Amino acid sequence: MARFLIKGVPANTIGDLPSKGTNAPDFQLVKSDLGTLGLSELSGKKLILNIFTSLDTSTCATSVRKFNQLAAGRTNVVVLAISKDLPFAHRRFCSTEGITNVVPLSGFRDNNFGKSYGVEIVDGPLTGLYTRSIVVIDEKGKVVYTQLVPEHGSEPDYDAALAAL
Repeated sequence: MARFLIKGVPANTIGDLPSKGTNAPDFQLVKSDLGTLGLSELSGKKLILNIFTSLDTSTCATSVRKFNQLAAGRTNVVVLAISKDLPFAHRRFCSTEGITNVVPLSGFRDNNFGKSYGVEIVDGPLTGLYTRSIVVIDEKGKVVYTQLVPEHGSEPDYDAALAAL
Protein backbone atom coordinates (compact mmCIF):
# COMPACT_ATOMS: atom_id res chain seq x y z
CA MET A 1 0.00 0.00 0.00
CA ALA A 2 1.37 3.39 -0.99
CA ARG A 3 0.34 6.70 0.52
CA PHE A 4 -0.16 10.00 -1.31
CA LEU A 5 -2.12 13.20 -0.71
CA ILE A 6 -5.31 14.54 -2.25
CA LYS A 7 -5.40 18.26 -1.46
CA GLY A 8 -3.29 17.58 1.63
CA VAL A 9 -5.43 14.69 2.89
CA PRO A 10 -3.75 11.24 3.02
CA ALA A 11 -5.07 8.51 0.72
CA ASN A 12 -3.80 5.03 -0.15
CA THR A 13 -3.40 2.76 -3.12
CA ILE A 14 -4.06 -0.95 -3.29
CA GLY A 15 -0.34 -1.71 -3.49
CA ASP A 16 2.98 -0.36 -4.69
CA LEU A 17 4.25 0.48 -8.13
CA PRO A 18 6.27 -2.31 -9.77
CA SER A 19 9.88 -2.40 -8.60
CA LYS A 20 12.66 -1.24 -10.87
CA GLY A 21 14.32 -4.14 -12.62
CA THR A 22 11.22 -6.37 -12.56
CA ASN A 23 9.19 -7.45 -15.55
CA ALA A 24 6.27 -5.10 -16.14
CA PRO A 25 2.93 -6.80 -15.45
CA ASP A 26 0.89 -7.51 -18.56
CA PHE A 27 -2.44 -5.79 -19.11
CA GLN A 28 -5.35 -5.62 -21.54
CA LEU A 29 -6.65 -2.06 -21.70
CA VAL A 30 -9.27 -0.57 -24.00
CA LYS A 31 -8.32 1.70 -26.91
CA SER A 32 -10.45 4.55 -28.25
CA ASP A 33 -11.88 2.23 -30.94
CA LEU A 34 -13.02 -0.22 -28.19
CA GLY A 35 -10.40 -2.78 -29.17
CA THR A 36 -7.82 -3.87 -26.62
CA LEU A 37 -4.10 -3.33 -26.35
CA GLY A 38 -1.85 -5.50 -24.22
CA LEU A 39 1.68 -4.95 -23.04
CA SER A 40 2.87 -7.95 -25.05
CA GLU A 41 1.79 -6.18 -28.27
CA LEU A 42 4.28 -3.41 -27.50
CA SER A 43 7.27 -5.71 -27.14
CA GLY A 44 10.51 -4.10 -28.32
CA LYS A 45 9.24 -0.56 -27.64
CA LYS A 46 10.23 1.80 -24.85
CA LEU A 47 7.09 2.78 -22.95
CA ILE A 48 6.01 5.62 -20.72
CA LEU A 49 2.85 4.80 -18.83
CA ASN A 50 1.25 8.09 -17.83
CA ILE A 51 -1.35 6.89 -15.32
CA PHE A 52 -3.93 9.35 -13.97
CA THR A 53 -7.42 9.81 -12.56
CA SER A 54 -9.39 11.50 -15.33
CA LEU A 55 -8.95 13.68 -18.40
CA ASP A 56 -11.63 15.90 -16.87
CA THR A 57 -9.14 17.26 -14.36
CA SER A 58 -6.77 20.02 -15.41
CA THR A 59 -3.58 18.36 -14.13
CA CYS A 60 -4.35 15.05 -15.85
CA ALA A 61 -5.17 16.81 -19.11
CA THR A 62 -1.96 18.83 -18.83
CA SER A 63 0.13 15.67 -18.37
CA VAL A 64 -1.31 14.16 -21.56
CA ARG A 65 -0.66 17.37 -23.51
CA LYS A 66 2.94 17.61 -22.23
CA PHE A 67 3.76 13.98 -22.93
CA ASN A 68 2.25 14.41 -26.41
CA GLN A 69 4.73 17.24 -27.07
CA LEU A 70 7.68 15.48 -25.42
CA ALA A 71 7.08 12.22 -27.30
CA ALA A 72 7.06 13.86 -30.73
CA GLY A 73 10.03 12.77 -32.78
CA ARG A 74 11.30 10.15 -30.33
CA THR A 75 12.02 6.87 -32.02
CA ASN A 76 10.87 3.57 -30.56
CA VAL A 77 9.01 5.32 -27.72
CA VAL A 78 5.29 4.93 -27.04
CA VAL A 79 3.47 7.00 -24.44
CA LEU A 80 0.34 5.40 -23.00
CA ALA A 81 -2.20 7.67 -21.29
CA ILE A 82 -4.05 5.39 -18.88
CA SER A 83 -7.15 6.19 -16.83
CA LYS A 84 -10.60 4.77 -16.18
CA ASP A 85 -12.17 7.39 -18.44
CA LEU A 86 -14.35 5.77 -21.07
CA PRO A 87 -12.76 5.33 -24.50
CA PHE A 88 -15.27 7.86 -25.90
CA ALA A 89 -13.87 10.54 -23.58
CA HIS A 90 -10.33 9.63 -24.61
CA ARG A 91 -11.23 9.91 -28.29
CA ARG A 92 -13.01 13.25 -27.79
CA PHE A 93 -10.14 14.72 -25.76
CA CYS A 94 -7.43 13.60 -28.18
CA SER A 95 -9.40 14.82 -31.19
CA THR A 96 -10.18 18.21 -29.64
CA GLU A 97 -6.62 18.71 -28.35
CA GLY A 98 -4.81 17.39 -31.42
CA ILE A 99 -3.14 14.62 -29.42
CA THR A 100 -1.37 12.31 -31.89
CA ASN A 101 1.76 11.10 -30.08
CA VAL A 102 0.03 9.39 -27.15
CA VAL A 103 -2.05 6.20 -27.09
CA PRO A 104 -5.03 6.69 -24.75
CA LEU A 105 -6.12 3.56 -22.89
CA SER A 106 -9.00 2.91 -20.52
CA GLY A 107 -8.98 0.53 -17.57
CA PHE A 108 -12.75 0.43 -17.30
CA ARG A 109 -12.85 -3.30 -18.24
CA ASP A 110 -9.54 -4.46 -16.69
CA ASN A 111 -9.76 -4.58 -12.90
CA ASN A 112 -6.32 -6.19 -12.73
CA PHE A 113 -4.33 -3.21 -14.07
CA GLY A 114 -4.90 -1.03 -11.00
CA LYS A 115 -3.99 -3.90 -8.70
CA SER A 116 -0.96 -5.23 -10.57
CA TYR A 117 0.51 -1.74 -11.01
CA GLY A 118 -0.49 -0.69 -7.47
CA VAL A 119 -2.27 2.47 -8.66
CA GLU A 120 -5.90 1.85 -7.72
CA ILE A 121 -7.03 4.24 -5.00
CA VAL A 122 -8.65 2.38 -2.08
CA ASP A 123 -9.92 5.20 0.12
CA GLY A 124 -11.03 8.81 -0.01
CA PRO A 125 -13.15 10.60 -2.60
CA LEU A 126 -11.36 9.05 -5.61
CA THR A 127 -11.72 5.41 -4.50
CA GLY A 128 -11.65 3.04 -7.46
CA LEU A 129 -9.79 5.41 -9.80
CA TYR A 130 -6.04 5.51 -10.50
CA THR A 131 -3.60 7.78 -8.73
CA ARG A 132 -1.19 9.92 -10.75
CA SER A 133 1.85 7.77 -11.52
CA ILE A 134 4.52 7.19 -14.12
CA VAL A 135 6.04 3.84 -15.07
CA VAL A 136 8.79 3.64 -17.68
CA ILE A 137 9.41 0.26 -19.30
CA ASP A 138 12.40 -0.55 -21.49
CA GLU A 139 12.26 -2.43 -24.79
CA LYS A 140 12.84 -5.73 -22.94
CA GLY A 141 9.76 -5.26 -20.75
CA LYS A 142 11.68 -4.28 -17.60
CA VAL A 143 10.56 -1.46 -15.33
CA VAL A 144 13.32 1.19 -15.32
CA TYR A 145 11.59 4.10 -13.56
CA THR A 146 8.52 4.73 -11.42
CA GLN A 147 6.98 7.73 -9.75
CA LEU A 148 3.94 7.94 -7.53
CA VAL A 149 3.21 11.67 -7.54
CA PRO A 150 3.08 12.54 -3.82
CA GLU A 151 0.39 15.26 -4.09
CA HIS A 152 -2.36 14.20 -6.45
CA GLY A 153 -2.83 17.72 -7.82
CA SER A 154 0.82 18.01 -8.88
CA GLU A 155 2.30 17.12 -12.25
CA PRO A 156 4.69 14.20 -12.67
CA ASP A 157 8.43 14.64 -13.17
CA TYR A 158 8.56 14.67 -16.98
CA ASP A 159 12.32 15.14 -17.14
CA ALA A 160 13.05 12.13 -14.92
CA ALA A 161 10.68 9.93 -16.92
CA LEU A 162 12.30 10.94 -20.21
CA ALA A 163 15.81 10.53 -18.75
CA ALA A 164 14.94 6.96 -17.79
CA LEU A 165 14.40 6.10 -21.46
